[in-house]
Amino acid sequence: MGALLALASAACYGIVDFAGGLLSRRIHFTVVTFLGQVGGLLLALVVALAAPADAVRLADVAWGAASGVGSAVAMHFLNRGLSRGAMSVVIPVSAVTGVALSVLCGVLFLGDRPTALAWLGIFVTVPALWLVSAGGARGAQAAASARVPVDGLIASAGVAVQYIGLAQADPASGVWPVAAGRVAAVLLLLPNACRHAAAFRQPARLTGLAVLIGAGAALGLILYFWATQQQMLAVAVVLASLYPAVPTALGLAVLGERVTRAQTAGLVGAVAAVILLTLG
Repeated sequence: MGALLALASAACYGIVDFAGGLLSRRIHFTVVTFLGQVGGLLLALVVALAAPADAVRLADVAWGAASGVGSAVAMHFLNRGLSRGAMSVVIPVSAVTGVALSVLCGVLFLGDRPTALAWLGIFVTVPALWLVSAGGARGAQAAASARVPVDGLIASAGVAVQYIGLAQADPASGVWPVAAGRVAAVLLLLPNACRHAAAFRQPARLTGLAVLIGAGAALGLILYFWATQQQMLAVAVVLASLYPAVPTALGLAVLGERVTRAQTAGLVGAVAAVILLTLG
């Protein structure tokens, strides 16, 4: 069940990244990022109130808030990179580096001990993520994307903090750590949103879509949180981080994009990684 929850989280994140990437090219990325966190807060509060919590400790709220800071940083720089047309670098750099940092922390500091099959799945995941995300870059797009890898690197640090922080919260706290994280993210992003107040004058349809995208991201985080309660961090993070495969598949199905040989190899590697991690 833990593996299925982590894969469901990846599906949510993949859909969110696909929709958020398209929206960030139509309206300012600050609007997408901030309203997304507001939407995530609304959904997290609804789920937290509906799901029972045995005991919510201050430490759980603090870990959730730390995770929210990571989320805010990750989404800000991810959407900034996507708004610059740097998808072929930002997504793979943030995904691969975020996985590496999270796995290392899980093994070195949290006592995770993946099996031999799980380790093989982890090692397969890294090149698979890169091929899936970066394998579609061509010509001028690849040259332009290569100039802004810093967005992906900063986003990856945020991803690692998001995953590691939330995994420290006690399952007895229900979904309140996720809600606390959304509050922290909104507060952290609020000053930048105020500086770009004029950019928020958008049609209701676009602002509503940004809120809905954020709710989807919060759902992905909730599913990941539940996954960590049944699976070690190193495996849950890797499975949840397979989300770049989803935008590739959606680009093929929705936008009629052609999948390159590199992306095909990456998708095959992702499937192999899922099987290895699940069996491990």
